[in-house]
Formats: sequence, structure tokens, C-alpha cells
Amino acid sequence: MKPNTAYCFDLDGTVTRREVLPIIAAELGLAEEIGFLTEMTIRGQIPFEMSFRLRCRLLAEIEVDTVARIVEQVPLEEPIARFIRQHPDNSYIITGNLDVWISRLASSLGCGIFSSKAEIRPNGRLGALTHILRKSQPIHELSTRYDRVVCIGEGFNDMPMFEEADIGIAYGGVHPPARELISNSTYIISEGEALCRLLNTL
Repeated sequence: MKPNTAYCFDLDGTVTRREVLPIIAAELGLAEEIGFLTEMTIRGQIPFEMSFRLRCRLLAEIEVDTVARIVEQVPLEEPIARFIRQHPDNSYIITGNLDVWISRLASSLGCGIFSSKAEIRPNGRLGALTHILRKSQPIHELSTRYDRVVCIGEGFNDMPMFEEADIGIAYGGVHPPARELISNSTYIISEGEALCRLLNTL
């Protein structure tokens, strides 16, 4: 018999209180360039894959370990992080961010993760992108193992998750959810504690 429900969380601006790549950029003096690309992606004005490749190119000469240390310090939305840690066997992070950048942050949550992937060059810097996550793919996979899949996100790039999920929750705790996401949502929640109360009733 399949377990009941999988909870799938977007990372940036949902589990984290800030977008990850702009924090990296600010630490490395690339805030204007990365910030512009991130904002255009959230609004759906630049396709995620194109934007992500450009952002990775800007960060390609920074040591991967340096970026991972920065990401490890990104503040979390504590009620959501607590819910994930309390339900590690059926909670998942679904993110386009790279595994080599977010592995430490993900391990602190103790849940499953689906992410984009990249190689690390011998000099410790970012190598080739080997996989760019399409957010619908993990939902397809999880739907074969669970009775229901619940997705929580806020950006336009979360649309593929919501289109495949049984329940979609637009989360506005960090910034307003994308207009298109709201129209595809079952619920709209703007505060972490309220979100977790809802999840506990589903």
C-alpha cells in the first residue's frame, strides 16, 4: 500500500526566507546582474532554463565550496523547516538550484531532494551542467509512490509542479506569489505557521 501524502516544497522564497542566488551574488559582488535575472525569472519573463544557465555562467569562476558555505547560512522559514524535519520520509525539496551548491543546506533538513546537477572541475570551480531539473518530473515520480502529492511554491517556475500536483498551495511568506501560480492553486497562504497548520489538516 502506498503512503498517503508527499509534501513538495520549492526552496527559494518558500523554505528559505530569501532567494538563494541573490544572496550568493551579494556576497560575491554580482548582486545587480543576478538580481535582474532572478526577478525576470520569478515573473516568468525569462524562461527558467535560460536564466539559470546565465546565472551559473556568472558564478562559474567561484569555488563551489565557497558558494556552498554561503548557501548554508541562508535563513530558513523556521515553521516550514520544522515541519519538514518532523516529516522527513514524505517531505521533498524541489529546486532548480544545483546539488553542489545546496547539499549542505538540504542535509540540514533531512528530507528528500530533487535538484539540478553539475560537475565540479579539478580546480574546485563549477563545471558542466549535467541536469537541469524540470519541476514536473519529480511530481510524476512521486505520484507513483504516494496517494496524493501536495506542492508548495511561489514563483512562475513552480507552475509545472502545480499542474501535476493533487493540491497546490501558493505561498506568499517572502514575496507575493506569481499571478499565474495563484490561478492554479487550491490554497493561498501568506504565513509559515498558517501553512503548517493547513498541511497538518490535509
